[in-house]
Amino acid sequence: MDFALMTEPQFGGTYQEQLAAARWAEQAGLVAFARSDHYYFKREPRPEATDAFAVLAGLARETEKIRLCVLVSPITFRHPAVLAKTAATIDQMSGGRLDLGVGTGWLQLEHDAFGLPFPALDERFGRLEEALIYLKAAFADGPQSFTGRYYELDADVRPNPVGPMPIIVGGQGPTRTPRLAGTFADEFNHFIAHPSDIAPKIARVRRAAQASGRDPDRITMSVMGPVLVGVDQTDYRRKLEAAAAARGDEPEEFERRWASYGIPLGPPPQVAETLAGLRRAGITKFYVQHLDLADLAGLDQTFELLRSST
Repeated sequence: MDFALMTEPQFGGTYQEQLAAARWAEQAGLVAFARSDHYYFKREPRPEATDAFAVLAGLARETEKIRLCVLVSPITFRHPAVLAKTAATIDQMSGGRLDLGVGTGWLQLEHDAFGLPFPALDERFGRLEEALIYLKAAFADGPQSFTGRYYELDADVRPNPVGPMPIIVGGQGPTRTPRLAGTFADEFNHFIAHPSDIAPKIARVRRAAQASGRDPDRITMSVMGPVLVGVDQTDYRRKLEAAAAARGDEPEEFERRWASYGIPLGPPPQVAETLAGLRRAGITKFYVQHLDLADLAGLDQTFELLRSST
């Protein structure tokens, strides 16, 4: 299983902190550094929330080999023409290292805060599907045209990506998201969940790919979420108590809830069982979520233990 580092700077995190995290991930040999695309989070004191693509453009010039990923950009934020131009430019700046994730958007709070339109879910899925068609056309060679209900394209779009620039479709919906991923995406991303929840969606991705004349084996299946792993039971218990206390929970309740979500937790043998279950479901990439960008201590051990568990 491949491992990547994923963070969500709407909870806080300066550009310099994100750069430090990306460079750490690069030095650690991870396959990617990913970040969310959110503008706002209701917390006091109000955290900074940097723009995803502006940050990735900076990282494109200040890292050398790690892949850079937006996981994922809500179609409500950006017209697909803006997505195409921005993504292709960052891909060029990085020497072909950008992974472009797109989704319907879900956090109405941030749309309300900034006055961004937040259509009903059916419209958001309609826009996402058209955006995926639009992006495929924009990234193809030569003049392209597309006319949909929401978007139109009639242009020879330059620049094109210089690398493969995989498109990731992310979401947890049971039917429409897997269909769109199988039809259009290079990667399907799901928030961490029990394999019994993920496996049927992966099956739908594969069926949609076959129905579209695509090879389902060429679509990466990935999850994103936290982990909590200790060297042994004593070390794990210490980390569990600290994590629970930070959220105002009792350790047993915190552990029960995280386990119910399918999150890998425990000493390496226990984590190995959880990861094996994800692999059996079809998952081959894990974006490990780390929120405190001011504190990278412990990540070396976390990823060392994860790798030893695969």
